[in-house]
Amino acid sequence: MAETIKIGIADIAVSKAPNVITTLGLGSCIGIAMYDPQTKIGGLVHVMLPDSTKIRAGASANAAKFADTGIQQLLDMMLKAGASKARITAKIAGGAKMFAVGGTSDVGNVGDRNAEASRAKLKQLGIRIVGDDCGANYGRTVELHCDDGKYVIKAVGKPLRTL
Repeated sequence: MAETIKIGIADIAVSKAPNVITTLGLGSCIGIAMYDPQTKIGGLVHVMLPDSTKIRAGASANAAKFADTGIQQLLDMMLKAGASKARITAKIAGGAKMFAVGGTSDVGNVGDRNAEASRAKLKQLGIRIVGDDCGANYGRTVELHCDDGKYVIKAVGKPLRTL
């Protein structure tokens, strides 16, 4: 029987078919799902901020909080679980602009910066992005289905989307 694994903000999980990994309330945060179709191993990280190097040393030991360190940690966990880097693909969602902030404030643009940092880290690691639902001005709840790699995106008032 399938188990649903819920992760919170700045949290991470890896599982196998038939399980589902989900996270709620992606606003400016990004949910990065990675999947190996042969082993049916999937993983999800809910990152809050783009870059761990911009925060003073010791401010957070939680790698999952940042795109640069969270994506690396997710890949490491998947490889340890038996996934093959050559087969892993990624799907990303979130990165919304939740609040209207004038000018080029970093606060108002954190969603864009999170999406940009996530794409850059995946490219650096050689992980191909096969689905992307980032931006706009609404929150999302996502589910990664480890049996087939579907990434289901739910948003209030929007049609269900599957990547």
